[in-house]
Amino acid sequence: MTGAALLAAFTAAAPAQATESGREVLNALARARLAEEAGDPRAALTALTDVASRAPGLPGLRGRMLEQAMQGGDLAAARSAAMQLWTGGERRFDARLVLTVDAVRRSDWRAARTFAGVDGDKTGGDPMTRLLLPVIGAWIEVGARGKLPERPLLAAGARGRPEPAFILEAALVQLAAKRPADAVALADATMLTDRTSQLVALRLAATLDAAGEGEAAKRLRGRIALATGGREDPLLLLSDRPVSTPRGGIAHWLALLADGFARAPVGNSRLPLMIARSAWWLDDSDPTVRSALVEALDRDGQRQAALALLADDRGAPALAMRKAELLADAGDLGAATTLAEAAAAQAPASRSLLVRFADIARRSDDGTAAERAYARLEADLGDSEEDRALHATILIARADLLLQKGEWDEAQPMLDRAVALRPGDPTILNFAGYSALERRRNIDASLAQIEAAWKAEPQNPSITDSLGWAYVLTGRIAEAVPLLEAAQRGEPENPVIVEHLGDAYWQAGQRFSARYVWRAAALIADADMATRLEAKLRDGLTPATMAP
Repeated sequence: MTGAALLAAFTAAAPAQATESGREVLNALARARLAEEAGDPRAALTALTDVASRAPGLPGLRGRMLEQAMQGGDLAAARSAAMQLWTGGERRFDARLVLTVDAVRRSDWRAARTFAGVDGDKTGGDPMTRLLLPVIGAWIEVGARGKLPERPLLAAGARGRPEPAFILEAALVQLAAKRPADAVALADATMLTDRTSQLVALRLAATLDAAGEGEAAKRLRGRIALATGGREDPLLLLSDRPVSTPRGGIAHWLALLADGFARAPVGNSRLPLMIARSAWWLDDSDPTVRSALVEALDRDGQRQAALALLADDRGAPALAMRKAELLADAGDLGAATTLAEAAAAQAPASRSLLVRFADIARRSDDGTAAERAYARLEADLGDSEEDRALHATILIARADLLLQKGEWDEAQPMLDRAVALRPGDPTILNFAGYSALERRRNIDASLAQIEAAWKAEPQNPSITDSLGWAYVLTGRIAEAVPLLEAAQRGEPENPVIVEHLGDAYWQAGQRFSARYVWRAAALIADADMATRLEAKLRDGLTPATMAP
């Protein structure tokens, strides 16, 4: 039940004018709703606690208290609300998760089994239960010293398509149960097919090392490197730590799930935060858990709380870099650049951290710092296909820095080298062609590059815009208009594309449409574009006010 629904429920049950107590409850409910809307779960929980003291039987109240307690990180309040829901017969997922976590923290394995539902039907349930129950059940059995505690994981992996992450988690459970030979056999036999299996494998490799199984760990790390293809996943920079206890085992699995949900482009922000909070309550010393909670808090709009978790980021360059990015998002660009460069220096072999440092430096308009990052990246490049692609991208980025300063003659050789390295890359062809085109350089050659890029990616709005604008500049207005219309449909809030379309309409004689589109562009334009659009709306299109 939402805060608005809770307020409406009480209003229907007890009108505000009925009693003084009723008015106080309504006021507290209103405060809770305002706090929720402002993203302040602690204040919301305080207000809801006030409501509970005056109207404890209000429908939906305990559920809202549980949700706000989990968002704000108050385990005691979450446990209290969850227990009241449980005793009232409500078997909500979040309540079960909190009560299970609390039982595991207390090593009360009987209660943990009950709250998790591991003795119930293990074949059905909702998708979240199917993701969590086998892992939680297996680690509970480790704590309870059960026989073959890995059985829930192996059974889950055997149904339908085997899940390699479950099988590798089973190997972790076997190591915790002091059966290294069985764990090695599982590790050697399991393919790494997805991100989760790679991340679990990294934990397994560290745990094999700790158990004296160094050769098995080495073999597994080799397969991790092969599966990742050299990509540097943020969590792969954090996760090399043994897992040997039920609290650590459940926490690391919850963190992996929370991180994946938090990074997904769509979805509810409360789900990853609920899972990450549970992981934190189990093991707040685990860097992966910390990282997952940071991502979940940021996704939920609690940036300051995320930054507070990163106050002590020593020894973890990836966490320091994440802190730098959050500082940049908060507008502290100078501090962000300084911290990002220091984080990249702590892990000199990490290309991804250097790229992230360069991005922060560019956001800070610190071209010198960005150049330092690019120089370090280029010094480490070889001639593999992946390195050639990265080299071309770096050259484009360096050329863009020069172009922003108006240094075309210095930038052009870099653009040419980038195209030579990646002659079929549509993004690079488009950038090189458009950069020359907007400066009215090498029109025919630039047009050919943009046409090649568009043929490779005709659905890309940016490339479609480039081609349409190239046709405008070369006088092919009839061909330009449909392309620019398609680009505008693909990115209706891109002011550059919208302005281009307006200019094309004017030159095509569609003056009413041109003015209509220019007005739309003015709503989303920066200062320079807004001035240019104002002149166009007043005087029409002139050579001086044509888009660059």
